[in-house]
Amino acid sequence: MEKRLPLTLILCCLILMGWTLMFPPKPQEEVKTVADDSAPALFAESAGGASDRAPSAAPQITAESERTLELEFGTPGMRGSYYAVFTNRGGRLLSLRLGDAYDKEGLSPEERADPAHWVELLRPVAARGNEVVASLGLAAKPSARDIFPERLDAALWKMEEMSDGRGDVIGVRFTYGSAQGAVLTKEIVPRAGTRIIDLSLGLQNVSAAGGGRARQFTLTPAACVAADGDSRFYPEPRAMSGWADAGELSVESENMREEAKPSDLAGAFKSRGELAFAGVHNKFFACLFHANEQSQSTLIGASWRRIAAAEPQFGGVEGAGSRGSEPTYPYIVTDIDLGLRLGEVGESAVWNYEIYAGPKDRDELFDASPDYKALSLEDLGFFQSVAQVILAILVFFQGIVGNWGWAIILMTLTVRLILFPITRRSQTAMARYQTKMKRVQPKIDAIKEKHANNPTKLREEQGRIMQEEGAMPPLGGCLPMFLQFPVFIGLFSVLKVEYNLRQEPFLFWIRDLSQPDHLLRINFNTHLPFIGEIEWLNVLPFVMMAVMILQQSAMPAPTDEQAARMQKMMRWMFVAMAFFLYSYPSGLALYMITSSSLGLFEIKVIKKLWPIDETEVAPKKGWMMRMAEKQSEQQASMKKLQQQQHMSKQKAQKNRKKRKR
Repeated sequence: MEKRLPLTLILCCLILMGWTLMFPPKPQEEVKTVADDSAPALFAESAGGASDRAPSAAPQITAESERTLELEFGTPGMRGSYYAVFTNRGGRLLSLRLGDAYDKEGLSPEERADPAHWVELLRPVAARGNEVVASLGLAAKPSARDIFPERLDAALWKMEEMSDGRGDVIGVRFTYGSAQGAVLTKEIVPRAGTRIIDLSLGLQNVSAAGGGRARQFTLTPAACVAADGDSRFYPEPRAMSGWADAGELSVESENMREEAKPSDLAGAFKSRGELAFAGVHNKFFACLFHANEQSQSTLIGASWRRIAAAEPQFGGVEGAGSRGSEPTYPYIVTDIDLGLRLGEVGESAVWNYEIYAGPKDRDELFDASPDYKALSLEDLGFFQSVAQVILAILVFFQGIVGNWGWAIILMTLTVRLILFPITRRSQTAMARYQTKMKRVQPKIDAIKEKHANNPTKLREEQGRIMQEEGAMPPLGGCLPMFLQFPVFIGLFSVLKVEYNLRQEPFLFWIRDLSQPDHLLRINFNTHLPFIGEIEWLNVLPFVMMAVMILQQSAMPAPTDEQAARMQKMMRWMFVAMAFFLYSYPSGLALYMITSSSLGLFEIKVIKKLWPIDETEVAPKKGWMMRMAEKQSEQQASMKKLQQQQHMSKQKAQKNRKKRKR
C-alpha cells in the first residue's frame, strides 16, 4: 500500500496536466480604447440586451491622434458653397469660408475659385492659456460630469466623412464615448443649394448609470466671427439672441469691445419667453443657431463671453492679443445651454438643429427662418420704419437701372420731388420774411442807437416792433431740412448693413458703395480727430463739402446780422462735416452730393424760370404772435393788479393814521 500511493499521485497529476492542455481557461477580458475604425462594431454589439445588465465600465470611443479634415461643399460661386476645416480635437469646426463671397472686389475668375479669397466667416482663435476657441464645440455642464468627466471640447473625437449613395462627401460625423458608458455623436451636414448647415446631436446610453434624466451641455455655434467692415460706425462682431414672447420677437445683443473690464467679460442674455435663435454676426454676415420644433424643448438659455485674442491666420491660430500689458477683446461668442436627456441603458436619442451661415441678405434670412426678421430690424436701428421704405425704393430703382449708385441718385431725386411743395412754400415764406426785414431794419437800427446803454429797454422795444410788424421768422424755414434728416439717418442705416451694396461699384474709382471711395492709397499714419489714421485718399467728402458751400452761397444773403453770422458759421460746419464723414460709405456721400446739387439747380434754374413771390403780405397772427399777445395781456393784467394792490395798501395806511389821530 505504501508503494502504490506515490504511483497513484503521479498518475493523477499527469491526468490533470493533460486536461489543462486540452481545455485551457478563457483569458480575462480587458477594457480597451476603441480606435477610429472599430467604433461602429461597438454600437452594433451594444444595441440590444444592454438594459438587462447592470451599468458598468465601457470601452472608450476616441481617436488615437489629432488630425484635421478639409472639405469643400457645393459649387464655387454658387449659394451653399463652403470650404470647411474640421478638427477631431473637441469635434469642432475650425474654419468656414463662403464660396460666393470674396474678400475684395475686382478678382479674376481664377482668384474667385481660390478659397484663400473667400470670406472666412468662422475662424479659430487662440485665447489666453493657448486654448483654441473654435465653432460647434460641446462642453459638459456639472450635471453631465458623471457621464463625461473629461473635457469634451479638448478630447480627441472619432472623425469620419459622411457620403451619399453616389459616394460624394456630404458632411462629417464625430463620435465620442466615455468610459462611463455614454456616447455622443455630432453630425454636420451642409444642405445643398442653401445657407443652412444641419447639425444633429445624439446621446446613447451604452452602460451608464443614472439614465432617464436630462444632462446639461453648452454648445458654441460660432467661434469666432471677425469684423467685415469699419467698426467705428458698426461695432462688430455682435453676439445676439432672439426671444419669442406671446408671438412677439425681441432681440438682445452685446457688442465687441476692444477694451473691457474684468467684470464685463461674460454674461447671460436675459430670457423673455422662449429662445428662438442665437449666434454671432458682423456687418454683412451672420452665423445663427436655430432649433427645429422637435428639439426646441432642449434650449435652456444663452449667454455671451468676450475672447482675448489676436487676428488669426487661415490654417492656424495666433496667440492672445494685447495692447501693452492689457489684453484686447476683438471677438465675442454666444454659448447655448442644451438639456439632453440620457435614456436608460440601451436607449439613444437624436436632436436636430439648423445653423444659418452666410450673408445677411434679407430674402435669404427670411427664407431660412421668419424669426430672423428681428435681426434685420435691429440692424436698421431707431429709424427702421424710414429705412425700410428707403430700402424698398432703392430695390425698386435698382431693378430698373441695374446699378445701386444710380438707384441712390434716383431715390434722392424722388425724395426731393416729394418734398418740393413743402420746400417751395418754405422758400416763399423766408423770401417774404427777408423783404419785411429790409423794411423793418431801419426802425430796429434807430432803437439800437437810442437805447444803446439800456439793454433791457432795447430788448423790449425790439420785441414790440417785431410783434407789431409781424416780423417773426417762419417756422417752416427749417422744415425741409428737418424732414430730410430721417431720410439721411435711414439711408445711413441701410448702407451700414445692406449686403447687396457690398462691393457694388458705381462709376470711375467708386468700387464699393458700402465703403469710402478710396481713390488713392496714401498711408498717412498721423492720427487726426474724427478720422484716425488715413490709409486712403477719399475725394467724395470734399466734393460734398464744396457743393454744400456753393448751394449756401447761391442763397440770398440775410439782412439780419445774427442770421448772417449763422450763415458764416454754417460754412465752417460744412468743412467739419467733410472730416467727420471722411470714412463714411461712399453711397451716403453720393446721396448728400446729389441732394445738394439738386438744391443748387433749384436755386439757379427753377427760381429763374419760376420766380418766388417775395411780395410782403399783411401779417397774420400765427400761434407765436397770439402767444406773445396773450403773454403781453397777462403782463398788463399783472401790472394793473399790482397797482391796485399798492393803492389799496396806501389807502389802508392813510385810514390807520386817521384813526390814530
